Amino acid sequence: MASELGVDIFPKPSSLRVIKPFDPWRSPLCTCPMKWVIHPYTGCAHSCTYCYASNYIPMHSTPRPKKDLVPSVVRDLKVLPKGVLIELSSSSDPYTPPENELQLTRKVLQLLLESGMRVLITTKSTLVVRDLDILSKFRGRVSVAITITTLNNALAKVLEPGAPPPSERLKAIETLRKHGIAVTLRLDPVIPMVSDDCSEIQSLIENAAKAGALQVTTSTYKAKPMDFRRVYAVAKALRGSSVARELHYLYYSDPKSTVFQGYRYLREELRFSYAKFVKEIAEREGLAFATCREGFAHLHTPGVACDGSSYSS
Repeated sequence: MASELGVDIFPKPSSLRVIKPFDPWRSPLCTCPMKWVIHPYTGCAHSCTYCYASNYIPMHSTPRPKKDLVPSVVRDLKVLPKGVLIELSSSSDPYTPPENELQLTRKVLQLLLESGMRVLITTKSTLVVRDLDILSKFRGRVSVAITITTLNNALAKVLEPGAPPPSERLKAIETLRKHGIAVTLRLDPVIPMVSDDCSEIQSLIENAAKAGALQVTTSTYKAKPMDFRRVYAVAKALRGSSVARELHYLYYSDPKSTVFQGYRYLREELRFSYAKFVKEIAEREGLAFATCREGFAHLHTPGVACDGSSYSS
């Protein structure tokens, strides 16, 4: 009602210390609901080759805890209205390896939920199951999105050298679901000729469904210069020079490829074919479907948030 009357019920971002608006650039391709985001750590030790955040966060593969994090969260929660959606996290993993000892994410998670907030956890880490006691207590207000790009452990070790094996992430999905926690599979990014094998994608979705996942959200790799150099090197090492050159063409020379807000996108028909394939498998397995920043919102399951947050209230 307040928003309909033109009253801004949310605090200005400048009044907050560590909880910030998600997507402050308001990308027209972003279909996420209104939400806030917090990063307990700067950087991430998963060291994913395709990580976009490494382009603008110095020493991104060396995670550092945020200074005065917990008191800053306590302060921010006093000015945020109860019940808003807060994501842990978007440009770094909240369960990056130092979390095992520091437990900052655990402390923040408990503060958020005890303050009446809805929480979306986005992670590649199996460490999330450590916090089942908190998640189970507040299961109605929390959902988890677990990223798995491939079930091929060898490929995953090259693409995501610091992340747990995908087989262990599947087990984490199963464990969370057994405790009544809503889980979305994030199958992204799909990298042409590197992680786009149809049979492997199908197997991944089928196994995620067996583990109890409720939704699949997918997207294609969007290239920036720094991360593309790493992805190109992986393609060359794993698939050969000709495949690496074709990958370069698709992003940098194909006249139908596009540049949007500094990211290089594959041609639309190729991106659409990936999305449509994943959608067909997901729906066959009884899962909801969405894409991330692709411009294909018409493919999404009606009433489902692309980030997997629909399952918390």
